[in-house]
Order: sequence, then structure tokens, then C-alpha cells
Amino acid sequence: AVIVMAFDEAGQADNFERRIEIAERSYRLLTEQAGFPPEDIIFDLNIFPVATGMEEHRRNALDFIEATRWVRDNLPHCSVSGGVSNVSFSFRGNTPVREAMHSAFLYHAIRAGMNMGIVNPTLLEVYDDIPKELLGYVEDVLLDRREEATERLLEYAETVQGTQKDRKTDMS
Repeated sequence: AVIVMAFDEAGQADNFERRIEIAERSYRLLTEQAGFPPEDIIFDLNIFPVATGMEEHRRNALDFIEATRWVRDNLPHCSVSGGVSNVSFSFRGNTPVREAMHSAFLYHAIRAGMNMGIVNPTLLEVYDDIPKELLGYVEDVLLDRREEATERLLEYAETVQGTQKDRKTDMS
């Protein structure tokens, strides 16, 4: 098998259009010119962080999910993978939020066709066990459903982080 990173001469794919452009070109080169079996092609479509505060990062998760769906619908027999922890990089140190983000992201990416991934299983919450309030905030960010989604998740994360610190202080 071969893993095809979503990079080309112009750089790293960081939106939906670039991901599918690179994937389609790579697929054609591998299958039509090199005779490579499509079932042995794994696309890593670049999972990038969300909730960074930068407008251009708002669609990072959604673009990956949509590109995954496009690849699986249009490039037969190949696989899609990625480094899941990248999506929650903005929340380093806040384990409950990161676990929820990883699980919700995987839930949607798998439904779109992602069939491989680089995942730390100790940083995964069971999707159905994620508190509904947190899940709503996380999915608003991942799926770019609200203008103020990042701010709302950050406020929630600060509350969760404060609660964790309070518990540690109480135990001392």
C-alpha cells in the first residue's frame, strides 16, 4: 500500500478544493499511469486544528469530512486516513474537550467514509456518552454551524478546566 499525503508542488492542501484536486490527480497517476491497485491507496487528507481564532481555520474539520466523502464517492476502492488529534490542538491540556472533539470528529468522518486513522484510544470518549451540552458546542465548531462557535466552546472549556483545577485543589 501507499499513503498519499495531500501535498503537491504548490504545497499542502488546506481546503476542500485542494484536497480533492490533489487526491484526484494522485489517484489518476497511480492507477492509470503506474498501474497501482486502487485498494492499496490510502489518502491522508490533512486534519488541521479548529477553534484557533483564525477565520481561515473555521472549516478545517468540515472540509476534511466533505473531502473524505468526495474521495470515497469518486475514487473507487481507496481508503482515507488522518491524524485525529490535530483537530483539537487548540485545546491542549483540556482532556475532556479534546476527547469529545476526537470522538465527534471520528463519528462524522467515519460516516463520510474515513476508514483508517491515527488515534490515541486513551483520548477518546464514547460518542453517545459525551455530555449533550459539550457535544453541541463541539459539533458547532467541527461542522462550522455557528458564527460564534469557537467562543462558546472556549467559554465551556474554561469552565471545565476550572472545575478540574478545583477538584485537584480539593484533593490536596
